[in-house]
Amino acid sequence: MIIAIASGKGGTGKTTISASLAKASSGPITLLDCDVEEPNAALFFGNEPVSTEDFHVDVPLINTDSCTGCGKCRDICRFNAIVIIKGKASVFPELCHSCGGCTLVCPEKAITEEPSKTGEITVSVHGNVRLMSGLLDIGKAMSPPLIRELKRMASDAETVIIDSPPGTSCPMVTSVEDADYIVLVTEPTPFGLNDLKLAVETVRKLCTPFGVVINRSDSGDESVREYCASEIIPLLLEVPEDRAVAEAYSRGIILSDVNSKYRVMIEGLLKSIRREVQEAAR
Repeated sequence: MIIAIASGKGGTGKTTISASLAKASSGPITLLDCDVEEPNAALFFGNEPVSTEDFHVDVPLINTDSCTGCGKCRDICRFNAIVIIKGKASVFPELCHSCGGCTLVCPEKAITEEPSKTGEITVSVHGNVRLMSGLLDIGKAMSPPLIRELKRMASDAETVIIDSPPGTSCPMVTSVEDADYIVLVTEPTPFGLNDLKLAVETVRKLCTPFGVVINRSDSGDESVREYCASEIIPLLLEVPEDRAVAEAYSRGIILSDVNSKYRVMIEGLLKSIRREVQEAAR
């Protein structure tokens, strides 16, 4: 089972919910920190990696002596990463998605691929939780390949929790697209509601069952609850604004470890998600 935790905006408590669900699980579980531009799940588990490995993607390299400027490589590239300048192909590596299409269609075999380091993947184990985090190198703009590699490495796990990047762009979609269930974390504010609507539109296009968690639930207004009711969206959990939670968070203590009340709350959320997945599978 794959559970993805997402949000339309940052700062809603997405990582708090992800890490808490992982810690509340009674069996082996894999937590993927797919927010590869600023991963922070390790702050709640300790920073003692079992292994760290570099991640590379293949980037086209043009042999200008052999290139005739026919433009077939440019035409097949959906991301405009190749242009023809003065009769020769030229590559913009930051736009390349490493699909390999240009190499296949070049009639002169003028294109080869060379590995380019774009980030690293760290693995650590904490009790029954295996934490896998990706970190994109500074200056690199293409995070989906690193996210896909994280998910591939976790394909052997029975239960996976994905802490996805915020927003609704390609990194978020790449993180959640294979999930069995998506939890959208929001807050009861006008900004929270606006970005929740964007996230709902996105996950509905993926046809994946989803529900909503409201964090700091007693700090705003009723608009998020009213929206969920009008759209028939399951409201899975409401986490109140609690000074004890904020103080614990500042010390790196996750929600489910604050006290028994919150542990029962998170365990109930995990049960609710599993029930929703079972009902969707019928």
